[in-house]
Amino acid sequence: QIVTFGITPTHAETAYGYLELSAPPKDGHATPLTRFVEKPDAATADVMVKADNFLWNAGLFLCSAQTMLKAARTHCPDLMEPVGAAVTQAKADLGFLRLDPAAWGRARDVSIDYAVMEQAKNLSVVPFGAGWSDLGGWDAVWREAGPDARGVATTGPATAIDCDDTLLRSEADGLEVVGIGLKNIMAVAMPDAVLVADMSRAQDVKLAVAALKDKNAKQATAFPKDHRPWGWFETLVLADRFQVKRIVVHPGAALSLQSHHHRSEHWIVVEGTARVTVDEDVKLLGENQSVYIPLGAVHRMENPGKVPMVLIEVQTGSYLGEDDIIRYEDIYARE
Repeated sequence: QIVTFGITPTHAETAYGYLELSAPPKDGHATPLTRFVEKPDAATADVMVKADNFLWNAGLFLCSAQTMLKAARTHCPDLMEPVGAAVTQAKADLGFLRLDPAAWGRARDVSIDYAVMEQAKNLSVVPFGAGWSDLGGWDAVWREAGPDARGVATTGPATAIDCDDTLLRSEADGLEVVGIGLKNIMAVAMPDAVLVADMSRAQDVKLAVAALKDKNAKQATAFPKDHRPWGWFETLVLADRFQVKRIVVHPGAALSLQSHHHRSEHWIVVEGTARVTVDEDVKLLGENQSVYIPLGAVHRMENPGKVPMVLIEVQTGSYLGEDDIIRYEDIYARE
């Protein structure tokens, strides 16, 4: 058997798929699955919640590996070769196993739900009623945040004035979100974008992502902070011929030994201590000390200390893309 866990509905949710069981579920018992139901409209969701044999589909499955492989060979045999090759040709990358991209690219784009689960006849459902949310929309975040008596939930530097049934959330340091006289509105401020929408349109955020992709907006595909094995960086200012970054390096971590074709750099240490290599010169820099990296120089920064090291990097040049890097050595084995 393949067992899936169904969530006992608490309201007529249109953002979840449903599971229709062959009989009313019993706690601790598995009941055969009749069918999967796609995300319904409000009227259909209301009917299913009032029935006694429908649960929310959590997308959580339990089975043996052999059972899953047998189901895959039966229902989607075309996926076995490319997926198997992606695994056998995978490479270790720090704490990750990276599937082979060329082999994976040969597999058709399909979810396990469509490829296997909706075809299999050996599915049973166990109800789970201990409290669950997939946090799949900002309306779900609003519910879990614990709205006050007027239905208002705030997170971060946010202030609500005479609002009802509203989510105000700021995830940007120093950016205050203020709502006045709002009803059924969600306003979410990130460091690089702000979303304002009617609460009933929470599931339409995907439309915003599609629209941003169409206009090549970086917010659709990239986070403001770029995490790396050694720490992270974020762009503070970006212009045609210069860029300013904040770079944070973990204790004991080091960037690769590298050079650039198109840019020079200034590094200013603002917290901690940096060990800096520029060609044959190696030196320690403390807070408020700086170093210049000429175009083409082979360089590296390391954090020899026990606290995070923070520096401000000012790049100048004709091209400032992240792909302008020639690596000579890297402790993280990046190519």
